[in-house]
Amino acid sequence: MTEHPSLSIETFIDPMFQENCYLLSCADHPEAWIIDPGFAPTPEHAIAYLREKNLQPAAIVLTHCHVDHIAGVQALRDAFPALPIWCPAGEEHMLPDPQANLSAAMGLPVTAPEPDRLIEPDDELTLGALQWQALDVRGHSPGGRAYYCAEANVVITGDALFAGSIGRTDFPGSSHDELIANIRQHLLALPDETTAYSGHGPPTTIGTERVSNPFL
Repeated sequence: MTEHPSLSIETFIDPMFQENCYLLSCADHPEAWIIDPGFAPTPEHAIAYLREKNLQPAAIVLTHCHVDHIAGVQALRDAFPALPIWCPAGEEHMLPDPQANLSAAMGLPVTAPEPDRLIEPDDELTLGALQWQALDVRGHSPGGRAYYCAEANVVITGDALFAGSIGRTDFPGSSHDELIANIRQHLLALPDETTAYSGHGPPTTIGTERVSNPFL
């Protein structure tokens, strides 16, 4: 677990794709978000953690809807039938469609339930006492979102920005130029000390990526 001011982040790594699922919770509040639940055993670990810590899941929050970031959604919904799914606007069609979410091409057709909320750029989200802002990071996927909390100095970047790299742009609906423009406009505009939690790999900081990421 990583601790930030008023925020705890637990990471569960999918062994198939090395995808990071994050479980976010706030001090003195029972609610938690599950961000980008991947393949088993990620959802099972998240469920066990929620129950061990007596946390109430408030939402499944998706940065984008590629298969490795949504594979655990159905298992979480099975465990918590009322748990809402928050999906980037423009990617809702990918949840029930294995072709669109890229799982069909791998011979692992994955589907997920329809979303309960569509997240637009600049939407304000609340977890406990913390306010978050949805940022437009389209380019790796057609509607990618990052989630930024100024109070905790944290941004969840999905597959837009990694430590030393950026997201692939050779998928349907991807755009290299759009991704670079959105990273520069919406992620590199954040304070240097902001910790960035990516969809794969270790955390980094915006300041580090600003000066050393070879793609930027």
